[in-house]
Amino acid sequence: MALKTPKTLQEAVIYFSDPQRAFDFAVNLRWPDGKVVCPRCNGAKHSFIKTRRIWFCYDCKKQFTVKVKTVFEDSAIPLDKWMIAVWMLVACKNGISSYELGKTIGVTQRTAWFMLQRIRKALQDGFFGSKIGGGSNREVEVDETFIGGKARNMHKHRKAQLTGRIDDDKAVVVGFMERGGRVRTQIVEKRRKVNMQPLVREQVETGATVYTDALKSYIGLDSDYDHEVIDHAVEYVNGRVHTNTLENFWALVKRGLHGTYVSVEPFHLFRYLDEQMFRFNNRKNMNDSQRFALAMSQIGGKRLTYSELTGKDTDSLHEETTGAGEEAQIPF
Repeated sequence: MALKTPKTLQEAVIYFSDPQRAFDFAVNLRWPDGKVVCPRCNGAKHSFIKTRRIWFCYDCKKQFTVKVKTVFEDSAIPLDKWMIAVWMLVACKNGISSYELGKTIGVTQRTAWFMLQRIRKALQDGFFGSKIGGGSNREVEVDETFIGGKARNMHKHRKAQLTGRIDDDKAVVVGFMERGGRVRTQIVEKRRKVNMQPLVREQVETGATVYTDALKSYIGLDSDYDHEVIDHAVEYVNGRVHTNTLENFWALVKRGLHGTYVSVEPFHLFRYLDEQMFRFNNRKNMNDSQRFALAMSQIGGKRLTYSELTGKDTDSLHEETTGAGEEAQIPF
């Protein structure tokens, strides 16, 4: 008897324990119309080698699997473990640490960390190319937060490097939340007017109602927006003027960073924000099974190598150091 599509983690473990069932599930999500094409050349003429679960493309003369051109590419980890890893990351409200995932699916912590980072790559949304606040609901909350460790918990050598300027000592993240819509975040270098206002104009449609706190960097938005300010030194809500939806999102972000991941390299911070944005934006009218299916449908066309992830072939600022005719320089 065929098993129903899993609705819970327990059902998912049982369902994907069959390699063929896990393979069929991935194929159906990768090519929902049933027409398998070569990920390299888009050729539709191929043959399937059932014993190895691979195809041979007659156009480019190469073999390919369901993992090619996805975040799973070049991974020896079987699909059943990948499925459970994806399920747990999109279902656990505060995320899941690489140590916990490694123990759960039987891989090393390093492998689990690499798997999670690849899955976060798949969770990235493509809505940054369009502005928000252009629909019938034109209310947009804009708020910023600081992410970083507390000085009292730092080693004395790390504490000695602090400047006392919060913009320099912590990462600054700006959030945009359309009421009734989705949240998006952007890491900025400073929260100065020259940094903040061009970013708001880039992300929010002109004419929308924008709610912010009393940060002086937002002064001047009135020329393009219906700008309403809530002064947190006085109150947190004044009718519809508040940034509480974004404050809720920041609380979830920091709960995951402080409680689950504990220490996050600033270079990787945007990946953890992508993870939390995916869960937050798909929290309503969607169960764990649907959220898992959505995440799996986004694995195609995304690749993350270990060298790219760890900063090899880059300098300390993660800028490329390998040029034409030059040897690769590995700073770490």
